[in-house]
Amino acid sequence: MFEIGFTELIVIGVVALIVIGPERLPKVARTAGHLYGRLQRYVSSVKTDISQEMRLDEMRRAGEEFKQSIESAAADVGQQATVVDDYLRNELESVNQAVADASRDVSESAVQAAPADAPAQQSLPLDLPDQNPRPPAPVAVIETAQGDHAGKPA
Repeated sequence: MFEIGFTELIVIGVVALIVIGPERLPKVARTAGHLYGRLQRYVSSVKTDISQEMRLDEMRRAGEEFKQSIESAAADVGQQATVVDDYLRNELESVNQAVADASRDVSESAVQAAPADAPAQQSLPLDLPDQNPRPPAPVAVIETAQGDHAGKPA
């Protein structure tokens, strides 16, 4: 910032020694050093605050960009879901229409194929026993094994 060389520092020191005097010069130099240290700390804290604000601002911008990208992706997914939903509804309607047409065709062909003078079905009275012979019940066969137990104690 300032370009002060060694010779300028010597000139400033000599002038300070003459103006301030040798008794007060150490105290003034100490005070000047403390003030210079405070100034440096203040400048570094301002630099730190500015850099933190810049990082915070960058993070806000990144968060907003991320939010916008997520919202656009969600809108795209919503549009795709609407397209798929419409497609599935159209397919369901076409399947229902095909089923209705097929059932109408089947019922019309059944009406045309049924003879008009077909005899009515005959029902059997429920109090009469069944006339069909029943098959014989299966018979279980039990075989027992008889072994030679001679020589073995029981």
